[in-house]
Amino acid sequence: MSSFIRKSITRRTALKGFGAAAGLVAGPGFVRYSQAQSSEPIRIGFQAHRTGIGASYGRWYERTTNAAVKAINAAGGINGRQVEIIVEDDGTDPGRGAEVVGKFANQHKVDVAFGTLFSHVVIGSAPAAGENKLPYYVVSEGHHVASTKLNRYVFQPGITDVKSQIQAMAPWIASNAGKKVTQIFPDFAFGYDHRDYLPPALKAQGADVIAQIAIPPTESSFTKYFPQIPADTDVIYHVMVGPAVLTFVKELGEFYGSNRPQLFGFIDSLEAVDVNSPGLEFLEGSHFWEGSPRYAQPDDSDAQKAYRAAVGIDDNGASVDDPKDISTAAHMFGCWETLYVIKKAMEDSGYQGRDDAAKLVEATEALTEFAEGPEHPQGPKIFNGKIHQCFGIQNISKLEGGRLNVVHKTSIEDGMYEPEGDYTTQPL
Repeated sequence: MSSFIRKSITRRTALKGFGAAAGLVAGPGFVRYSQAQSSEPIRIGFQAHRTGIGASYGRWYERTTNAAVKAINAAGGINGRQVEIIVEDDGTDPGRGAEVVGKFANQHKVDVAFGTLFSHVVIGSAPAAGENKLPYYVVSEGHHVASTKLNRYVFQPGITDVKSQIQAMAPWIASNAGKKVTQIFPDFAFGYDHRDYLPPALKAQGADVIAQIAIPPTESSFTKYFPQIPADTDVIYHVMVGPAVLTFVKELGEFYGSNRPQLFGFIDSLEAVDVNSPGLEFLEGSHFWEGSPRYAQPDDSDAQKAYRAAVGIDDNGASVDDPKDISTAAHMFGCWETLYVIKKAMEDSGYQGRDDAAKLVEATEALTEFAEGPEHPQGPKIFNGKIHQCFGIQNISKLEGGRLNVVHKTSIEDGMYEPEGDYTTQPL
């Protein structure tokens, strides 16, 4: 593992902003201005999927965001200023997403926009962030940011992307699950990343994708697609999203019965779904990718335990208030970690307001590594400022005895790839 794990991240004291303001006594008017600057909150526009196909994620993203802001504010805020979250629902819709980003920039006058998950919404919203010169920190996973096809104001520093995830896991899939793989994926940008990057990653490991089946993310029944799966399939690689994921996995089980190929799923197919729901018994013994594990693991760090307590999930990954309310644990940690990246970049740049947006972008690009700890409980990460993307560890979990147990962790290096471009060459 890289030497950065053994390094500590330099912090400024939480009250540095207050101390600086207190020393400015040139005149009454200037003192009032300084006090106003130091007491005005940092305003973060949270682009929430409160409705639409991303609603289950959006609810837990919002819960995680609120928990992180509570922790940040309790420790003194950012540059001595408290953080305020401004929420707008984008309906998990790209057109509405662009409107929300514009509203954040021009009506709410936020300092940064944050939190978007679904990739088609990120792609639809990113131009508005660039046009308004509003730093936009997404928590998405798609390769759209790292591809350098968006703009310099868009970052994905707190969660890894699909290209990296697939590259890291392909050796395990080929060695442990099978050589002939059929893909089932959602018919939009996130799914296309899986469609495009899995075949070459498996080919490099001596395995092949023999069929690819795209399904609309708003589909409510899936049985009609399953006859397209070739009979000689060794492994079904599935990644579905949206409110009908429980129906998807149930119908897959009904189609195959007890005689099925191996299954390797992204946990997206079961996010916010109880793995012990009736009809899911056929999943026993199958494997899933998880960003951060849903179930508490025996080797959980103190930081992971503290994070889980702060966001309010129990050892089964359900809300501490309702055991039937299953979290989106594999993704939502990215909100927590991204907010701490924003905090770090604002402190490094001495950020005061929107006039410092360019300085904030450059400070974020200058970051290189995040040590595992309270601010980054999922694990250590390397950040590449040229492509605005972080790289981290991945978890492969096995469903056994009604719970997901981590059986393999990739290294950061397993998922690293050469940059496809360089945002830092773009003008600010």
